[in-house]
Amino acid sequence: MGCWFVRTGRILAGMVVLLASLGFGPASAQQITNIEIPYLSLVVKRTIPQAFLDQPAADEGVQGARLAIADNQTTGKFVNQDFHLNEALEPDEASVIAAFQKFVAGGAKFVVTDVTPPVLLKLADLPEAKGVTLLDATSIDDALRGENCRVNFLHLLPSRAMMADALMQYLVVKNWRHILLVIGKAPLDKLWGDAFRHSAQKFNLSIEEKPWTYVGGSQRSDTGHYEISAEVARFTQGISYDVLVVADQIGRFGYLLPYHTTDPRPVVGTQGLVPSAWARPFEQWGATQLQNRFHDQTQRWMTDRDYGAWMAVRAVGEAATRSGSADPAAIAAYLHGDTFELAAYKGARLSFRPWDGQLRQPVLLADTQALVSVSPQPGFLHQFFELDTLGTDQPETTCHLQ
Repeated sequence: MGCWFVRTGRILAGMVVLLASLGFGPASAQQITNIEIPYLSLVVKRTIPQAFLDQPAADEGVQGARLAIADNQTTGKFVNQDFHLNEALEPDEASVIAAFQKFVAGGAKFVVTDVTPPVLLKLADLPEAKGVTLLDATSIDDALRGENCRVNFLHLLPSRAMMADALMQYLVVKNWRHILLVIGKAPLDKLWGDAFRHSAQKFNLSIEEKPWTYVGGSQRSDTGHYEISAEVARFTQGISYDVLVVADQIGRFGYLLPYHTTDPRPVVGTQGLVPSAWARPFEQWGATQLQNRFHDQTQRWMTDRDYGAWMAVRAVGEAATRSGSADPAAIAAYLHGDTFELAAYKGARLSFRPWDGQLRQPVLLADTQALVSVSPQPGFLHQFFELDTLGTDQPETTCHLQ
C-alpha cells in the first residue's frame, strides 16, 4: 500500500510539473485574463395556441447561455481564463441594433445572438458588423444558410433542411416510403413544408400533399372532440400512405392528428415524432448530466433555444481555451478555423461547415416521452463527413458568401 502511495504521489507531481511547463498554473502564479461574451436577445413573448398546455418560458435561450458560462469557468480556472456573459435582453429591433453597436464600439469581435432572421440580417449588414462574427444561437431558417448567408454568420442549431433530412432518413430505414404531407396556413408552416418536400425528393420518397384548412370549435368539449375526430378521418380517407408528415410550426392543429386518422398511421414532423437539436428524453453520451444541471439551475427542462445558446457560448469558451488567447479577434479567427471542434453531448465532435457557417451535428428524433432515434441513420454515407448527409451539402449550396 505504501508503494502505491509513493507511485501515485510521483505521478501527481509529474502532472503538476507538466501542466506548469505548458502554462497551466494556479491562478496565483499567473495573471487571470478576462473574456467577455456578448449575448444579444430580442425578447419576444412566445405562446402556443393551447393555453392549457405549458407555455414557452420567458427566459428561453439566455438560461442556456448562463449555464454555458458556468461550464466555461470550470475549464477556464485551469488556464487562468475568467469568462463573463454580457447580457443585452432588448424589447425591440431598435434597441437590439443599439446594443449591438455598443458591443462593437467596446471592442467585441463576436456576439452571440438570439434574434429573428430579419433582425439578424440587419445586424450583419451594419457597417459596424464588418469583421464581427455573429453566432446565431437560435435560428433554423434555411435562407440564412443559403441565399441570405453572410461571411460572418455561424449557425448553432440545425437548419430546417437538416431536421427534415434526419426525419426522412429514418422513414427510409423504416421503409415508410409513401408520405402524406399536411401543411398549415402560416408562413413558417410553408417553410417546413418546403423542407419536408425537398428532403422527400432527395431520398426518393413518394409524397402527396394536402393543405389543412379546417377551422373548428374547441376540442376541449365533447362536441369539439367528436367533430375533430370526424374531420381528421374525412381528411385522411381514401388516401394510401405509410406515414403522415405534418408542417405546423406553432401547434395550431398538428397535435389533433395522431389517433384520429382513418387508417392507423404514424404522425411525424412538427408534431408526433419530431426532429430537433435537443429533447427532454435524451440521455445518451452524458446528456443526462447537462439535463440535470440545467434543471437544477432553472427548475425546467432545456429547449432547443437553450441548447443553441449553450452551444454558442461554449463554442467561444472552447475557442478561447484552444487558442490560448483572450483576444476577441483571435477567438473569432479560431471559431472560423479548420481545427475548431465542439463537444456537445451528441457522441461526435461538431465543427462548422466552411461554405455556410452551419454547425455539423446529429439530429434527435423524439416524442415527448422517448428518444426514438438519432440521425444520420446507419448506411447513409458521405465522402468526407457523415454529418454532411444532413442538410445542404457544398455542391448544392446557394450560399455565395458575402
